[in-house]
Amino acid sequence: METTREPTPGGDSIDRHIARWRREVPDLDPVVEGAVTRMQMLVQYLQGRKEAGLAQRRLKMWEYEILWRLRSAGEPYRMTPTQLAEGLGTHPATLTNRLDRLAKSGYVTREPAPEDRRSLLVVLTGKGRDAWASTIGEQMATERALLAPLDEAEREQLVVLLRKIASAAESDGPPLMPSPG
Repeated sequence: METTREPTPGGDSIDRHIARWRREVPDLDPVVEGAVTRMQMLVQYLQGRKEAGLAQRRLKMWEYEILWRLRSAGEPYRMTPTQLAEGLGTHPATLTNRLDRLAKSGYVTREPAPEDRRSLLVVLTGKGRDAWASTIGEQMATERALLAPLDEAEREQLVVLLRKIASAAESDGPPLMPSPG
């Protein structure tokens, strides 16, 4: 089966983007440009939907990311500040300021580590778990709606293909870490 290299008539906005740029960049590969630009557009779409949902709950993205990281640690939902900073790719001084704000809001507490009372652990509170939980259902619904045009077999095929691309990208460096949620 031969794959067409030209945009389909009446296609999406990315097809129109490719048509414009092919005039300027004649050797532009429309398949590669189409795939990469669509991935970027979909990430931006999901990010925008997440930010809108968080704003409705008066949460900032950085707050959600810290809550998500603590929640992903599993029970009892605690981590050292160093683990959090590394996992979030955040400078420790920035994280300290953010943890102060989250503690003041009641989303986290800082407690001495049982194994070493000189060390602190950041612990997700019940309020923090509730704040995280209030967002995740909406995010899952958005993601399901995004993939709704595909049947189950197509969704599974998409996962296989994206895994192949992600694995290749990860082999060039550190593992890719998606934005939380």
